[in-house]
Amino acid sequence: MPTATQNAPATASPARAARRRRTGPDWLWAALLTLAVTAFGAGTPQLWRDELASWNAASRSTGELIGMLGHVDAVSGLYYLLLHYWVSVFGDSAAMLRLPSALAMAGSAALVVLIARALFDRRTAVFAGLLFALLPAVTRYGTEARSYAFVVLAVTAATWLLLRALERPSLPRWAGYAVLVALAGLLHMVSLLFLLPHAMIVALRWRRARRARTPLAFAAAAVAGLLPVIPLVLLGRKQVGRQISWIETPHLRDVAGLWDNLFASPLVGLAVAALALLPLAWQRGRGPAVEMLLLGAVPIGACFVASQGSSSYFIDRYVLFTVPAWAILAAAGLAALRPRAAGAAGLAALVLLGAPDQRQLRTEQAKETSDGVAAARVIAKGYRPGDGFVPPRGKLERVFMIDYQISYYLPDRVKLRDVFAERSAVASDDLFPVECKQPERCLGDTRRIWLVTRITDEDHDPYNKLPAAPKKALKEHYRIAQTTDVRGLHVSLLERVK
Repeated sequence: MPTATQNAPATASPARAARRRRTGPDWLWAALLTLAVTAFGAGTPQLWRDELASWNAASRSTGELIGMLGHVDAVSGLYYLLLHYWVSVFGDSAAMLRLPSALAMAGSAALVVLIARALFDRRTAVFAGLLFALLPAVTRYGTEARSYAFVVLAVTAATWLLLRALERPSLPRWAGYAVLVALAGLLHMVSLLFLLPHAMIVALRWRRARRARTPLAFAAAAVAGLLPVIPLVLLGRKQVGRQISWIETPHLRDVAGLWDNLFASPLVGLAVAALALLPLAWQRGRGPAVEMLLLGAVPIGACFVASQGSSSYFIDRYVLFTVPAWAILAAAGLAALRPRAAGAAGLAALVLLGAPDQRQLRTEQAKETSDGVAAARVIAKGYRPGDGFVPPRGKLERVFMIDYQISYYLPDRVKLRDVFAERSAVASDDLFPVECKQPERCLGDTRRIWLVTRITDEDHDPYNKLPAAPKKALKEHYRIAQTTDVRGLHVSLLERVK
């Protein structure tokens, strides 16, 4: 038989509800702990291709950036604009590029504590704040120069404001909710799947309270928030082939892989699932547990179903915004453990399970990347003014953005010209330059060229994967003076022979 405390979200008086929301400094220390964890060592991992795209976009002028968004990456436009202004003030070091994401995760941690305290109790809120701050996934995306941490913040804030509006409806709260819906959608359209569990929560609360205007107010706020996103959806549909065509249609067996990646640690993911789905979590309050389960599970299920069509969206970072709900539900499981010290022991065990992943996330090669730092060092050491540059040229090779990675880590004194680029990426309003149609003519009188290609298991040729025409032009007019292999890359210096 549930106790009055366990049923508090459905039956508590306003006075008791107010007491349950008082968190003192709990939300603050959760935010500070998350910021400390994510900021520690954030500049060490090399930037990977998605972060390099962010850096490249943010480094352009506002006009150049808007021009690019008309052709590619419009769905990331709001984040790119925010990062552009941030970089103009704080610079583009790896740590500074990632700091906004750390701050967004810190804000999310504060909201996790507030939601957990409002729905459950302070013990659950404390565990939720600690657990969220120490999840490897929070570190992974709190040290990522991409929009995902901001999406987590927007969706978590929308959930908090929805709960406040359901408890005590007011125009400012519903208006704020509409703004957060718009922000979430503009930051990442897939995040709008959170509206499904929100609608379910509204329906469940309406069944208990029978406030006739609540469903209408929610619907109006949601529609108002969706309106600014419609132009982005229309533009994004035109660019979808360049954005997510590489994501495969998921099968049921892929759900387990997504779950492991969602927490950036298979062991931590398994522990969170055990704590969230075992009956212990539900002892803290059946209604709140159902709501958290809806917030965590429904978007993942909806994403799986939507990905059975012409485009797939089924990838862990696209549903990262569900992690706060799972953290709160798992925290409820920890809080229910008896004796009381068992909860702290369980949290400590979970943190230890994630320790190897936390350590790996702070290594130089933590992200999917070749060794651009080492390649840049080789080029900088042997550089002479006027040297040319040929980055990996194949379609797949360009996706890895190795040219941008090397350019990012080269010192300012090194100025390389991509000899096979007819028009630069900036001039063509794109992420990639326009390829030269006559490679031999584009070589001009360049005396030396730095050629960078990927090392593959089946081919250790320094010209590996280079298209036929550029390869022919280089072989006819240049000789390989030296080749240095770094992690994943050949770095060759070519000298003109005729």
